[in-house]
Amino acid sequence: MTSSAPRLPPGSPEPENEVRLSFVEHLRELRVRLLHAIYGVGAGMGIVGWFVPQIRSWLLAPVLAALPEGDQTIKFTGALDPFMNSLRIMFVGGIFVSAPWVLWQLWLFIAPGLYKREKRMVLPFLSFGTLLFYAGAAFCYWIVMPQAFPAMLSFAADPILQPMLTLDAQYSLVLGMMLGFGIVFELPVVIAFLAMVGLVSAQFLAKYRRHAMIANVALAAIITPTGDPINLAIMAVPMILFYEIGIVLARILGKRPAAAGTGTP
Repeated sequence: MTSSAPRLPPGSPEPENEVRLSFVEHLRELRVRLLHAIYGVGAGMGIVGWFVPQIRSWLLAPVLAALPEGDQTIKFTGALDPFMNSLRIMFVGGIFVSAPWVLWQLWLFIAPGLYKREKRMVLPFLSFGTLLFYAGAAFCYWIVMPQAFPAMLSFAADPILQPMLTLDAQYSLVLGMMLGFGIVFELPVVIAFLAMVGLVSAQFLAKYRRHAMIANVALAAIITPTGDPINLAIMAVPMILFYEIGIVLARILGKRPAAAGTGTP
């Protein structure tokens, strides 16, 4: 004999248009969203492909500015290097262009399991997430790189050392740094999402604040290309600040404890 599920008392929040899916159905839905995200990145690659020469010059500008006067060139060691690096620019550029679409697909995947109050956060979620992603890349390009590349090349101040920077290595470094900073700047959005679904709470985050600070500094040391304190601080301070913002967002958006008497006896 089966019994019906207990009803929530009037006024209790409940998921709007709640959809119950099996594990296989969740995997199918995830597959659909991943494919749509990939299609969006592909479309972004097509758009970026028209501007590869301009983007190439723009990306290498901080590197060239750090080179000695009269030797501001980038070398390549293979015939396919320019072509392969153009594809890399298109791929990473496609991710940047399609970031709002990718975040939208993420939201469509998680939205069915959220309450009506949480679903109203879709526009702030997408807007704030996209803005932070682009802000991270911009912060890297205009703040970090002008400090980082001269610092890296300063270790070759000996006159017997001459820089011979290769196209492949510099593209990997520049694109990797910009993409990494863009992802790191998503920290408040990630924390807010985890709090909304109940995986973390503001109390939990505050309790492990010191551990998070150590982890942030360690991650900053890995992401930043130099080990000097200035560049490390440029990366670590925003990460710590974003963690604190995440705690505030977790207090505002986190799931509230269930009211007494809503469960089964």
